[in-house]
Amino acid sequence: MTTFDFGNGPVSAYQHPNGGGWVADTATVSESAYVGPNAWVSDAAVVSDAAVVSGNARVSGNARVSDNAEVTCDARVSGRAVVYGNVRVSGYARVSDNAMVTGYAVVSGDAEVFGDAMVTGRVVVTGYAKVSGDAWVSGDAVVSGNAMVSGYTVVTGRAVVTGDARVSDNAVVAGNAVVSGDAVVTGYAEVSDNAVVSGRVVVSGRAVVSGTRYSANT
Repeated sequence: MTTFDFGNGPVSAYQHPNGGGWVADTATVSESAYVGPNAWVSDAAVVSDAAVVSGNARVSGNARVSDNAEVTCDARVSGRAVVYGNVRVSGYARVSDNAMVTGYAVVSGDAEVFGDAMVTGRVVVTGYAKVSGDAWVSGDAVVSGNAMVSGYTVVTGRAVVTGDARVSDNAVVAGNAVVSGDAVVTGYAEVSDNAVVSGRVVVSGRAVVSGTRYSANT
């Protein structure tokens, strides 16, 4: 019996014929998938179709990676996370819990997507950004820097949330809106169209900012 230590002691495992990476006997990896020589697939994880796990990437827990999705570099997909479509998870990015990443989304750098969050479309989540809770990020949106998007938030369209911005609870950021700096958008607030909210601004309650620049530098 061949064994391999995935971090919690040796378990039954084999080297995937397409790439040579280690796969636990309890995991399921399609012959059509690729698992690179330094990559691991462990626990009850499933990697199928033309999915790629390469570099030092790890797929574990009950996670699923399918279609043409790629998990590479030092990225981790764990828990019950689902990654499919033409997604790329790279760098030191983490996708965990019940999160779902699909479409042509990119999660890179040290970014994290977790909780019950959904990231779909051509979204980019990068830097040290975090998307969590029941947040829905879609379209061509970008979440970057140290930004945090959490709760039942919706970020969509070509919206950008960056810097140290926080978008939470039931807030909506849509259109070509930009939320940056130390700005906070929370509650049922909505920032849309070409609005720019930056600096130390707080938009809360049921406030609506549309096509207007709110800024504060102090």
